[in-house]
Amino acid sequence: MCASALPLCLLLWTVVSRAQVKVNAPSSLIAEAGYPLTFGCNITTSAGETVRQVRWLNSQNTVVLAYEQSVPLRISRQDPGVQLFVHFNNASYMTIKKVQPEDEGCYSCVFDIFPTGSQKGKTCITVTGKVHLEGNKTAISGKPVTLSCLYSFPEKVQQVLWRKTAEQGDTTKVASYAKRGHHNIQQPFRGRVSLSRTLDDSQLTIQPVRTEDEACYTCEFHTFPDGTRSATACLSVYVLPKPEVTYVTSPSGVTEANCTAQSRPAAQITWNVGGDNRTLGPPISSEYDQGDGTTIVTSTLSFQSGLLSDMLVKCIVRHRGLEKPLSVSLYTDMGPAMVILLSVCGVAAVLLLCLCVCLCKCFVCTDD
Repeated sequence: MCASALPLCLLLWTVVSRAQVKVNAPSSLIAEAGYPLTFGCNITTSAGETVRQVRWLNSQNTVVLAYEQSVPLRISRQDPGVQLFVHFNNASYMTIKKVQPEDEGCYSCVFDIFPTGSQKGKTCITVTGKVHLEGNKTAISGKPVTLSCLYSFPEKVQQVLWRKTAEQGDTTKVASYAKRGHHNIQQPFRGRVSLSRTLDDSQLTIQPVRTEDEACYTCEFHTFPDGTRSATACLSVYVLPKPEVTYVTSPSGVTEANCTAQSRPAAQITWNVGGDNRTLGPPISSEYDQGDGTTIVTSTLSFQSGLLSDMLVKCIVRHRGLEKPLSVSLYTDMGPAMVILLSVCGVAAVLLLCLCVCLCKCFVCTDD
């Protein structure tokens, strides 16, 4: 009777052993095209069971990675696009080096176990695209600027659309380009705005930039079947300062100097008097909003007029858009000292000319 029951006992033992073996793997993952993806699985075995080999199969049921659990490890199959990330006796992790659209599908990790047989787990991967937009930018008024936007799946893009959102929250369409070649620049932006005729790397160029171009810009990729994908970056517009210096000297010998700079954002003005202590107190600054986004900053410094002749007074202007500060000397090439010098030279020249004329009449030019 025992002999007749032996096959049934062996069958029950095999069923119980297989029930105790379990492969754990994530059922689904989302991967971004163009980036690596690492995923894995592990197995729970019973006493007396040994993992002899691990195989990874793609959605076409083709082996992309296989290796034997030996010392040293022996890899029998490895496609160029994948690599073994890490492995243990009961776990295996594989990396897809650079996810592509064709990598989408279900992957199986198969553990070949002795004496139980093969056990597998399955992970299904969905590949998505992502919009990559350069970060916030700063542009100089009057210069060109280009905003670039990239999408991973150009073959899915039906249209690229750029929108502008002003600080007040108003959103307007700027430009668009469709897969069938339709290219459109909205009326308010024509003449200064251009859009590349591409569906992957879209470039919006503004030339020349104006202060009213300061806003946040959103690029939208209208894709099928993934829907709309978008990203936003903000543009700041600077107006560089062009400082001007003037001064007035009173009869009492006190000079009042003014340094003025109009810019966006407001500039910072300081004075350099070469360490001289003849200033009459700290400078006085004032700001005036011009209503066009620019600000006029005026700094007034009072000092003893003797500083002028020493050529020591300078106005220093700092601004975020400048690589280094601007320095404007209060003493110009035609300052008071130069004017006096030229006046003296002029008078001397006239006197010398008169003397020559007199000598000519008296000694050289008279008839015998």
